[in-house]
Amino acid sequence: MLNLQDYIRNVNDFPKPGVLFKDITPLLANNIASEACLDGLLELVQNEKIDKVVGIESRGFFFGTLLAQRLNAGFVPIRKSGKLPFNTIKEPYSLEYGMDVLEMHEDAILPGEKVLLHDDVLATGGTAKAACKLIEKLGGEVVQCNFILELGFLRGSEKLTRYELRPLISY
Repeated sequence: MLNLQDYIRNVNDFPKPGVLFKDITPLLANNIASEACLDGLLELVQNEKIDKVVGIESRGFFFGTLLAQRLNAGFVPIRKSGKLPFNTIKEPYSLEYGMDVLEMHEDAILPGEKVLLHDDVLATGGTAKAACKLIEKLGGEVVQCNFILELGFLRGSEKLTRYELRPLISY
């Protein structure tokens, strides 16, 4: 069986000194590893009815759109402030190295829709928590938050105890 960890590159001191960045670009560059990753992410959400897949900018878009296609669901991007062209709702959040704001189109999720939140990495949990708040502001139900990898030592899952979290890989 393919070990996806073999396709995750460690980059020291990025984006700032002292941070060990987990880079998924080698996984994206290998079609067999990418397909295995997608299959694994789909297995995490099997047996769930999903209306929308929400992907967080920007690495959450890679597999988020593919998950939406395979799940017969719509795809919704969550982006940093000022990047979406239509009316948005906003949610500020903190991350490992600062503060930022996420936005989503105000008509992206309908009340009662079942939503899968996807991103590449669960680190401190601030980004995913803000994304869940955006989904819920519009009346969506977060069925699951799935990630390619979780950095458990950063304890991001502690900010997301209300949600089912499903990483493919845990560090």
